[in-house]
Amino acid sequence: MEQAVQILGSILILIPFALAQSGRLSPRSKGYLIFNLCGSAILAAQAAVTLQWGFLLLEGVWAIVSLLGLVTVLRGREPRTEH
Repeated sequence: MEQAVQILGSILILIPFALAQSGRLSPRSKGYLIFNLCGSAILAAQAAVTLQWGFLLLEGVWAIVSLLGLVTVLRGREPRTEH
């Protein structure tokens, strides 16, 4: 069961990533951010349960960044970018 949860979380991150890389989905879209948030939250929870601190750090930060990006998009603001 643990492996199935990890695979699900990974798929939720990897599919939108592949779609963004192919130009089919914007990394600033709600769909991309929602899938990343869900996938990384699942993996962070799994890492917390199994006490994998490095993995928890990676996925926890990934979830927080995705959540902040989603909140920005939902509020109708463009994420800040530096050129």
